[in-house]
Amino acid sequence: DVQLVESGGGSVQAGGSLRLSCAASGYTYCMGWFRQAPEKEREGVARRVTASGTTRYADSVRARFFIFTDNAKNTIYLQMNRLKPEDTAMYYCAATNATNCNLLEPKSFSAWGQGTQVTVS
Repeated sequence: DVQLVESGGGSVQAGGSLRLSCAASGYTYCMGWFRQAPEKEREGVARRVTASGTTRYADSVRARFFIFTDNAKNTIYLQMNRLKPEDTAMYYCAATNATNCNLLEPKSFSAWGQGTQVTVS
């Protein structure tokens, strides 16, 4: 199974920016980001199909967050701009080799990172 290692979380004031990184140990068909706030369900944020570059975003982050990759490094990034307090959550990188990677279905992703905390005040 592919291993995922995240970095880049932290604390920021509302309106600020953060960039998350996720390094994969190998190639995967699809990678994405999910988040989970206390006492809430895990929510899909963005995902990208590696070969085609096709992306999908949650409505709550569209036009503020951007997902992109460095394919040579098997690394995926989440650029988060104009952050809001409601973006506060633990953010998880996820990956799968299945073609049905779906932000609405966390179970469609088979590999998960350890999570990185993002706090917006």
